Amino acid sequence: MASTLTPSTSAPVAHNALPPPSTSSAGRSSRIAPHSHIKGLGLTADGLANVDAAGFVGQTNAREACGVIVDLIKSRKFSGRALLLVGGPGTGKTALALAVSHELGPKVPFCPMVGSEVYSTEVKKTEVLAEAFRRAIGLRIKETKEVYEGEVTELTPTESENPLSGYGKTVSHVVVGLKTVKGTKQLRLDPTIYEAILKEKIVVGDVIYVEANTGAVKRVGRSDAYASSYDLESETYVPLPKGDVHKRKELVQDVTLGDLDAANARPQGGQDIMSVMGSLVKSGRTEVTDKLRREVNKIVKGYVDQGVAEVVPGVVFIDEVHMLDIECFTYLNALLESPMAPTVIFATNRGNSLVRGTADIVSPHGVPVDLLDRCMIVKTEGYSSEQIVKVLRLRATVEGLKLGPGVLEKLADKAMKSSMRHSLQLLAPASILATLAGRSQIEVEDISEMTELFLDARTSATMIGEGGFDGGKMW
Repeated sequence: MASTLTPSTSAPVAHNALPPPSTSSAGRSSRIAPHSHIKGLGLTADGLANVDAAGFVGQTNAREACGVIVDLIKSRKFSGRALLLVGGPGTGKTALALAVSHELGPKVPFCPMVGSEVYSTEVKKTEVLAEAFRRAIGLRIKETKEVYEGEVTELTPTESENPLSGYGKTVSHVVVGLKTVKGTKQLRLDPTIYEAILKEKIVVGDVIYVEANTGAVKRVGRSDAYASSYDLESETYVPLPKGDVHKRKELVQDVTLGDLDAANARPQGGQDIMSVMGSLVKSGRTEVTDKLRREVNKIVKGYVDQGVAEVVPGVVFIDEVHMLDIECFTYLNALLESPMAPTVIFATNRGNSLVRGTADIVSPHGVPVDLLDRCMIVKTEGYSSEQIVKVLRLRATVEGLKLGPGVLEKLADKAMKSSMRHSLQLLAPASILATLAGRSQIEVEDISEMTELFLDARTSATMIGEGGFDGGKMW
């Protein structure tokens, strides 16, 4: 139900900060993620990187390289290949992968995971990788169905005596009136369809469509004839449908191969008590057999050959790829060579390191050489002091914080001595300290107190080396 906006009586917002989330939208925007400010790669139409754009500061070469990869993915010339992002901690590798996802749009599947996720006690390591790859391959199914579509002008259930008992009444049928630009039509529908109408919370004035073959009911939105002049609306208003009420309509549904695998791997049991109890004690994850995947692939290929469906290769992002072992790397080689393979993005902060699962194989980035040969490698650079100041200012804006004079320089100096992540993490607790002190902005003394309360990794390691933790012991 829509409601008008009331003027806010809170304190004025700082000139360099975003307004804090209101109480009406706190459930949606109360938490700010580490990469909330990333909106894309920030490239021009020519593929060149703007210096500071779309939430990025610097990293022009890496962003331009990822822009080329995005163009290859959109043209479907990069499937089955891999991109490896390398660089030190906090240099924007995960941000680049998320920016690639933003550039591809919401219709292209993007499946992120961390290398350590494969070590599960429920399923095999290779099964976790295969499942991630299947979730990153989309299937756009197009169906032409006979539907009744229009704005609901009448919704009248007709009741009759219950034939099974002498008590109460039951709905025998429901009369639904639908209106389009071209005309109106009155439908007499089965009571089971009335249950679907109630489930969709459909009322007079809604635009709906009913499939003629299955009786499935879908609410499209509220008719724009009922649109009001409120500044904030909870309803989605749609125009009155054109053409006749009874028409043939093309419906598009987006699913992934992982969805199809899961649907076929968990067949529904009966409704008796033993079937229900059996479903409760089953494991949360079910391994999908290769035989089932081949059957799903065969059905999908049939749909594609008939022109009913279209395969949309997506992206698998594996962060901390050096955490995979030699078995996983070998399996990745096989997955990349499969006919239906998505684009793969790896990220790691390792240099020359031991390949996990081996005793003596040292390889660049902890990745075997045969898999490195399949990768296009992009390096992320460290940040200068001026760039760190820009990143800190950007994050303060996103989090709605006002900074006093000298605070950015203090945090940037701390970042150059330790890490930018540590400086970014000091912003939120420093704002709490400033609030407790009755100030509306963070001052230099707040940052100084935070650095005394919270140690950075380098200072902590130095204290351990000097015996600062009880003679070199943590406890």
